[in-house]
Order: sequence, then C-alpha cells, then structure tokens
Amino acid sequence: MSVLYLIIPITLVMATIAVVAYYWAVSTGQMDDLDSPPNRMMTDDDDA
Repeated sequence: MSVLYLIIPITLVMATIAVVAYYWAVSTGQMDDLDSPPNRMMTDDDDA
C-alpha cells in the first residue's frame, strides 16, 4: 500500500510532462505537415 504513495505522484509527473511535450509540439508546428515527408522520402536520391 505504501508503494502507491510513490507510484501515483510519479505517474502524475510523467503524464504532465507528456501533455506539456505534446502541447509544445503542436504549438511550434511540429505536426503541421503530415503528407509530404513520405513523398519526400520517395524522391530522395543519394548519388554516390
């Protein structure tokens, strides 16, 4: 039972970090363009 006093705050901190990281990624435009990276991969030619 005493382990719950440790696990619950750790879980809340980790969840808060995840929400803040997601909010940061959305607000800085990290998830704006989801269509062109797969297309760009197909045309990426490295001529060696």
